[in-house]
Amino acid sequence: MPQRAVERLPRLGLLLLCAAYLLPGVFGRDPWKNADITAYGYMTSLLRGESGWLHPSIAGLPGDGSVLPYWIGAAAMALLSPLGLDPALAARIPFALLLAATMALVWYATLHLARTEAAQPVAFAFGGEAHPVDYARAIADGALLALIAPLGLLQLGHETTPELVQLAATAVMLYGLAASPYRPWHARLAVLLAPMLMAASGAATTGLLLALAGMLISLRSSYADARRLVPWLLAGAVLEVATATVLQAWIWRLQAPEDPGGTLQLLLWFTWPIGPMAAWTLWRWRRQLLKRHLSVPLAVLLIALAASLGMGGSDRALMLALPALAIMAAFALPTLRRSVSAAIDWFSVFFFSASALTIWIIYLSMHTGVPAQPAINIARLAPGFVPVFQPLALALAAAGTLAWLALVRWRTGRHRQALWKSLVLPAGGVALGWLLLMTLWLPVLDYARSYRPMVTQLARHLPEGGCLVAPGFSRSQLAALEVHGHWTLSRDPRRLECRWMVLDHHERIGTPETRQRSPQVPGWTLQARVRRPTDRDEVILIYRRAS
Repeated sequence: MPQRAVERLPRLGLLLLCAAYLLPGVFGRDPWKNADITAYGYMTSLLRGESGWLHPSIAGLPGDGSVLPYWIGAAAMALLSPLGLDPALAARIPFALLLAATMALVWYATLHLARTEAAQPVAFAFGGEAHPVDYARAIADGALLALIAPLGLLQLGHETTPELVQLAATAVMLYGLAASPYRPWHARLAVLLAPMLMAASGAATTGLLLALAGMLISLRSSYADARRLVPWLLAGAVLEVATATVLQAWIWRLQAPEDPGGTLQLLLWFTWPIGPMAAWTLWRWRRQLLKRHLSVPLAVLLIALAASLGMGGSDRALMLALPALAIMAAFALPTLRRSVSAAIDWFSVFFFSASALTIWIIYLSMHTGVPAQPAINIARLAPGFVPVFQPLALALAAAGTLAWLALVRWRTGRHRQALWKSLVLPAGGVALGWLLLMTLWLPVLDYARSYRPMVTQLARHLPEGGCLVAPGFSRSQLAALEVHGHWTLSRDPRRLECRWMVLDHHERIGTPETRQRSPQVPGWTLQARVRRPTDRDEVILIYRRAS
């Protein structure tokens, strides 16, 4: 590895790329279904004093053992809403900071792992090889780009859900294990904190497994400071067990995957392109799998994969594997052939350029009617949506597109020897696509993914401030009524003070005599039927107590 291959990625460009990835999706939208609005509903319930802080609930329906994320969101709303910020934006800000912290922790964890002797490249006979610190920094830059590149982190990483706290806690554990030979006290604090964060955010078992795996890796380490980390990992595990017990967070969600083929497809698209690169790392470094630069991320990866499979192929549990996958993908960079790098570059250029062009064409169709077919399709899929022109969104999207064109020209014209070159275009393309979606398409996506249009229709038939019974509603639907409505919610139809009731009903649109097929509820009279605009098979039936 020559010195010219480990040149630094320009810091201003890296920061702008991270900002283009991190900030879109934070501003200008409602909480989306399902997990996003559910978590926000628990935060709102805490803020209004409608449930206890140790036992968050929505309309009496308890949570899933994740209290810390709801505390964070409610505290942010209490602090920032009086300053004029929208409550949803106020709740989203600390979670955006958690994603930023995850990105920084992955960079520093990779830096320390790449500094170990086993991870360093072979020295040249007459000098000129890469400086160890420069090499480690280049690998860390590649890991940060690799964390941005996968598609699985896009939406899930921009929500206000407990899994984002779990993701940050996983990155904290990775950093603690990686930094122990170089930053012993930082590492000790990290391994004490990470398991407790996992327990308080609903992943107690995963946090305990991470602590046990860290003890095993540290015990057999050749670094004395890493071996001294074992008691601190043990203390972290004990604190984690105590935290989970106090918060009643020992919740098992075990279930077998219903469709193994679908789970495999999820694994492929969710982790693309860093999943194949991590597999290549395992093959090319197969004789050094027990060295800490591979054993640390590999242990975290296996635990996250086991958790995802044990939960029936959960994509949210699989998200915890992305920091470890990013680190492993970065160690594939020194071994990639020039032809493979060129294939990644050309695929990224064509795929993301075509995606950006498609987004722009549909945006123009929405606002100008040319071409006509995309606008017709949107009117059919989102009836009632009226496009709103937003000059700032258009300017940001245009700037992002020009930056992508400049990045493609910069990548193809310079820096052909840089170690991180193969991940610049995949990361930049993902950031471009997300930026365009969260600017040009944000109004229609918000209309389709938010429950606000449905609640607005319900409010036309229900008295404001009344008591509303919603038996059989899911957590996300209850949270939508809690957040967007102004009613007192209950799930018990026997509460006589509640004069109105809503039922969730599914039917095929266009079937005859739909009103006659509505369920008859003794003691209640059907008053209205409300269809969700973007899900025409979902009907909310509104009843009034007969006596």
